Amino acid sequence: MKFPIKDDFPVFLNNPDLVYLDSSSTSQTPEAVLNAMDEYYRHYRANSRRGQYAISARAENTYESARADVAVFIGAETREIIFTSGSTASANLIVYTLENSEIFKEGDEIVTTIMEHHSLFIPLQKLAKRKKLILRVIPLAENFELDYQAAGKLINEKTKLVAFVGVSNVTGTINDMTRLCEMARKVGAYSLVDATQAVGHMPVDVKKIGCDFLFFAGHKMCGPIGIGALYGKQELLEKMEPGFYGGGTVEEVTLDQVRFSPVPHKFEAGTPNIGGAIGLGVACKYLTDIGMKSIQEYCEEITEYAISKLGTLPDVKLYCVKDPKKNVGVVSFTVEGIHPHDVGEILSRRHIATRGGHHCAQPLLKSLGVSSLNRASFYLYTSKEDIDALVQGLMEVRAIFTLI
Repeated sequence: MKFPIKDDFPVFLNNPDLVYLDSSSTSQTPEAVLNAMDEYYRHYRANSRRGQYAISARAENTYESARADVAVFIGAETREIIFTSGSTASANLIVYTLENSEIFKEGDEIVTTIMEHHSLFIPLQKLAKRKKLILRVIPLAENFELDYQAAGKLINEKTKLVAFVGVSNVTGTINDMTRLCEMARKVGAYSLVDATQAVGHMPVDVKKIGCDFLFFAGHKMCGPIGIGALYGKQELLEKMEPGFYGGGTVEEVTLDQVRFSPVPHKFEAGTPNIGGAIGLGVACKYLTDIGMKSIQEYCEEITEYAISKLGTLPDVKLYCVKDPKKNVGVVSFTVEGIHPHDVGEILSRRHIATRGGHHCAQPLLKSLGVSSLNRASFYLYTSKEDIDALVQGLMEVRAIFTLI
């Protein structure tokens, strides 16, 4: 497979001038995924699990086949995959489910990191307040990496949950997920990995990582918006109370009790996003056919190129891991004296899509001494010409503000 791969993505055919450098927010969607979802909506749109007719059976079979494809993609068993609406829903679901399982008592501790996206950090923060727990935060060391020595001290016999981001959406840092999960396991704590920026961008195997729970979102990995997956070890899921209740989660309800469906269905309350799940399954197969290791290596090459080019620009300061093998494909930066929103607006006039703001990681940005950053993020369709366009755009930004 020859990179960059643009022809598979209709957005580039429909927007030939587009320089898309915002894949950490939302990746583009290949034709194969769009076709699979279109086929569902055009030919067998129906709900699953309850229809005694042909297109409903086809919808259910294809939905469950997608679950199996997602499971294979991350090295899980099919019954260990719970479909959700995305990472935010997964984070809230698993945190609330753990709380319902009564594993916490007052004074217990949760360990997380300064890198967290708000979608996980806030549920943990609220859980700690509700249950009167202590929330510990692993700080940064040098080079925008986690301080693992501090982590070793923070994770102790009082720790009941270690919840952390696998890859930072701000600095691109690839955290040592296996190491952190092992620290949790040694003290008898559960481990929860936010793999939103990792899955689809690098090989991820839940068994090798050794995590108890892990989640990710389809729209970061060539899949559709509004679908995600939560992985949990089957033996743990079977013992846990669902975080939400409703249709699809039960086998039998009487006036005074309920018997839940087997996993994973007992955690999937309500009508599922069948089309989204189908699209996610096809995205997993699409990326597998290309090869996750090849995608990661290509993104390393592009990241190295971007860091070398941006690093030569005057007044541009980088906030990212400089070693491309430790960076998933994210380069955040500031241009001295110019607000990131102004930078992004001027770049957009050149059809360059980047992102400026706090990136839903305000604790991290505050620790870095900034309130806002520009971010360029790369994927299998990013070209060196795209990076060159960004460099030229930033030179124009500086020229415009020099004249003001």
